[in-house]
Amino acid sequence: MSAEARREYRAAMTDRTALMLGTEALRRLEEARVIVVGLGGVGSWCAEALVRTGIGHLSIVDYDRVSASNLNRQAQAFSTSIGRPKAEALAARLREIDPYTDIASLDTRFTAASANEFALGSYDCVVDAIDDVDDKIALIASALASGAGLYSSMGAAWRRDPTRVRTAPLSKTQGCPLARAVRRRLKTKGIPSEFLCVYSDEPSPVFADRRRADLASGDKRANGSLVQVTAVFGLALAALVVNRIAGDNFM
Repeated sequence: MSAEARREYRAAMTDRTALMLGTEALRRLEEARVIVVGLGGVGSWCAEALVRTGIGHLSIVDYDRVSASNLNRQAQAFSTSIGRPKAEALAARLREIDPYTDIASLDTRFTAASANEFALGSYDCVVDAIDDVDDKIALIASALASGAGLYSSMGAAWRRDPTRVRTAPLSKTQGCPLARAVRRRLKTKGIPSEFLCVYSDEPSPVFADRRRADLASGDKRANGSLVQVTAVFGLALAALVVNRIAGDNFM
């Protein structure tokens, strides 16, 4: 690819973005490095929004493979991608949008044991879209220690109303059982809960409470989820990242 072709393509792609954010913000986005960990119904849409908005360097991380049950909510899930690694399938989709974005696709799992392999301090922003609570706590702790900007997704499952999606410091969230659990775990480790997260204040139904009890007892059946909610979570996370990098920290 030539540098001129890259400039022309990205200038055309981000023309409407430039009208909103300005050319200096676009330059910052072009130079920024962001990592999205967890590429399910939240993280996949966050990653896509970041590429469409002009992020120049994006790492995407997930160890799982696309399955038929992902078709209802994940950006990279198609009949033709079932069985492929999620990170690989999403990278292919993102390169269809912008072949000039620097995308690193990591088919691996972020855990406390693997945290040092990710060099989180080299990123401007870290997006936590992990479902597993142990891995989520490990990522939050590592990201905060690294000095990178951290934005975290709380529970999008069992919600039906996308208008109830909110952004707030984790310490100020209300009505989200996952947020309560994460706060509790972080407190035991002496880690503050002042970083911004995306959550829903929609009351979860009674059957969701029963499902959480099932999970606590070791039952690993899936949670119910809808793309019209999970995608909004992902887009809200992308907005937090873009506004931080562009210099509009108003959310």
